[in-house]
Amino acid sequence: MIRRIKLYITLAAIIFSSTACLDKYPEDAIPQGDAIKTVEDVDQAIIGIYAGFKATALYSGYLTLLPDIQTDLVYAVQGYTNVYGNIWRNEILATNPEIKDIYGALYTIIGRWHFILDNVDQVEANTTDDAQLDKLDNYKGEVYFARALAYSELLKCFCKAYEGDEQAANELGVVLKSSYVNSQPLKRASLKESYQFVLDDLEKAAEYLALDDDDNTTLYNTGYFNIGTVNSLYARLYLYMRKWDKAVEYAGKVIDSKKYILADATKKNYSNTYNDFQYMWQYDDATEIIWKVKFEVTSYGGALGSVFLNYDYTSYKPDYVPAQWVLDSYATTDLRYNAYFANATTGYSHGLTCPLLIKYAGNKDFIAKQILFVTMPKPFRLAEQYLIRAEAYCQMGAAYYGKAGKDISTLRIARYSSYGGATNITKDNWLKTISEERVKELYMEGFRLNDLKRWHEGFERKEQNLTVSPGNKLKVDKDDPYFVWPIPQHELEAPGADIKPNDSNK
Repeated sequence: MIRRIKLYITLAAIIFSSTACLDKYPEDAIPQGDAIKTVEDVDQAIIGIYAGFKATALYSGYLTLLPDIQTDLVYAVQGYTNVYGNIWRNEILATNPEIKDIYGALYTIIGRWHFILDNVDQVEANTTDDAQLDKLDNYKGEVYFARALAYSELLKCFCKAYEGDEQAANELGVVLKSSYVNSQPLKRASLKESYQFVLDDLEKAAEYLALDDDDNTTLYNTGYFNIGTVNSLYARLYLYMRKWDKAVEYAGKVIDSKKYILADATKKNYSNTYNDFQYMWQYDDATEIIWKVKFEVTSYGGALGSVFLNYDYTSYKPDYVPAQWVLDSYATTDLRYNAYFANATTGYSHGLTCPLLIKYAGNKDFIAKQILFVTMPKPFRLAEQYLIRAEAYCQMGAAYYGKAGKDISTLRIARYSSYGGATNITKDNWLKTISEERVKELYMEGFRLNDLKRWHEGFERKEQNLTVSPGNKLKVDKDDPYFVWPIPQHELEAPGADIKPNDSNK
């Protein structure tokens, strides 16, 4: 992707000013009718979409970290820099710059989608070569998926949980944009309409990215969208929509495709130093990666690991350390623990010694170039699909508990040094089992806040040694308004906008 460095990053760049993110298009940057005329132009524009996902506001920074920092997974250490401090204290304002940047960056990607799709039909009409036409179809699939993914993240962060079609029809969704040049008033669609919009995009993406039954194309460990990413997002969305049978169906399509294999922590196929699960985090390479945000040493995003280590070649001064309850949740045979955490003495005057998060310590190839804490985000992994299917099975009732237990066991067998016997799932333990397994597997990957929201669960932080008050003793009830982030204030105040606020705006 990065080898073709001529990026049309400015195609639909959103300029963060007093003008609304949704209502700002840089027609003066590249005239709409001139920018995309050939298949190569489309190719370069799509590179711009992929580049957009590298933004620090998205998977290489805020979008991944903040939903977990806000919850019960980490504690701020005495001496920390107060980075993300208001998020951690659950004091989130509509003027918060990180929240604004997430919102704006996602709509930037949506704007780039519109610019491409509004122009690609003319390119297609002027193209006669079958191979080039096939490329255009694939490009269409990628851009439809990109918009679906961007909107899905907006729904996750800025909307209430989907409780059913009737409830969703009466809840606020997101502002839907159907065209690059769009005179429609800026107002939020319903939650039901918004989810359906995303599903419609996924349907189109699936059509364009479909593989023949005998197609042996390798799909894992890719930086590009394909049918595997489509089915993965389908499964995630249907879980969030409480469409349990559909979540099972699409997670099953990913799992049963045999295109992906769980990274086995008991094997060392890639390295004599690291097991395959560790290698996935040390080098961002594994057969279970469905899609990663592809970085190069010459072009990369934010440093996910910085706030957990802050190593200056002398000492570690982390802003956040893992919650003790999380550390205690791992079994002694769970090899994820050593892949994610390592004990260290901090460089603070108080000399706190505790496990630090090393999951995002950084890609070893980048570290060799003195680039620290840069890890390629992995928004879709096979492990999540097993967790999606297991949870959906549990929600379907007692008749499916055995299947749920089998999925959890399959995941644990790939993660434990030894795992004997089946996982017993019951009516009384299934939510605890699923919740804890999601924390242990997906720790600091950005899922916790939404999980608590959709499960209608609160959380409580109990004071932890040498951590910061206020914040280290915090009880947040279920359905707290801040589980749904406020719409950025400048969006609400934009001229001509009719965007209704969330409860967290009030």
